[in-house]
Amino acid sequence: MTGSFIYDAVRTPFGRYGKGLAGIRPDDIAGHTLSALLARHPDLDPARIDEVLLGDANQAGEDNRNVARMAALLAGLPTSVPGATVNRLCGSSVESVIQASRAVETGDADLVIAGGVESMSRAPWVMLKPSKPYPAGHETLHSSTLGWRMVNPRMPEQWTVSLGETAELLADRFSISRERQDAFAVRSHHAAATAWAAGFYDAEVVQVPGATLSRDEGIRDDTSVDSLAPLKPAFREGGSVTAGNSSPLSDGSSMLLIGGENAPLDAEPLARIVGRGVSGNDPDTFGIAPVEAANRALARAGKTWADVDVVELNEAFASQSLACLELWPDLDPEKVNIHGGAIAIGHPLGASGGRIIGHLAQELKRRGGGIGVAAICIGVGQGLAVVLER
Repeated sequence: MTGSFIYDAVRTPFGRYGKGLAGIRPDDIAGHTLSALLARHPDLDPARIDEVLLGDANQAGEDNRNVARMAALLAGLPTSVPGATVNRLCGSSVESVIQASRAVETGDADLVIAGGVESMSRAPWVMLKPSKPYPAGHETLHSSTLGWRMVNPRMPEQWTVSLGETAELLADRFSISRERQDAFAVRSHHAAATAWAAGFYDAEVVQVPGATLSRDEGIRDDTSVDSLAPLKPAFREGGSVTAGNSSPLSDGSSMLLIGGENAPLDAEPLARIVGRGVSGNDPDTFGIAPVEAANRALARAGKTWADVDVVELNEAFASQSLACLELWPDLDPEKVNIHGGAIAIGHPLGASGGRIIGHLAQELKRRGGGIGVAAICIGVGQGLAVVLER
């Protein structure tokens, strides 16, 4: 078996719900990101790409009909290059990277584009088909933007609480105060703003034609604990989880170029994928599923937390992220999300995993080497993690 390497990683700026990227279809966002990735490698014959694998959590609107194939066609790839869309909800683009690395390592592919896309702004309202013709009563429209809908009545009620309520449950379980959550959110905003100002995102962020957005739209440079304090609980009366210490609904796309040691392009790898992990737990505590996923990925890479230099943990909620850190006692929290996280940057579900893996690879290159972990929680009780080495 050969090794699998990340040769490049790009993403769009992440737009806020209904704002910077809301006017652009998700298949176009993905197609433009794919085009931008290819433009960075003019020596690459696009026909040598074996597969395009994209994550997408929704697939109920303009991202239907296999958005990976649509993006490849819209980007002008030869029709001989196949595409497949994968769905592991928030972890969809991590799943696409994992599948791409396995294909490369087993010899099924030499070069794969992996990543993801999501337009939560453009997610449609949907409805069930009536059970009988000519219904006389009202029908219900369901938003497909986020969370549970059309729930199977056989599913236990405690598993189908809102995602925000699961964050409240973790805050209760680990005694995570509102003040700690707000402080964590402030750190995310300040770190992201500082990183943008210092140019740490310049190597990976590409603009979307037709949009003026050039920086992640959710970052608030002036966020403070005092400014977050007046926000009311968003999910439970008397709770501690607010819009300010949660990741926002977002739009965006991410793409990575993954190949073997003899990939058909003239580029130096950013990092090697050396470990993968997946785990499951109760759906109402999905936020801590990355803990075991990362532990497994490190073990399979033959590493421990003492070996790790930097971590990208997707911040679905501050309480969820802090709970994970409680369960990683050997991890220095200062190594986590040093350039900000999803609370500030945004969380377009199908694209977030590609963002954290891509930025991790770029950061390892900037440092000149090291070990990194990217981990993400997934609704309905799952976690994914990837270990990179340079």
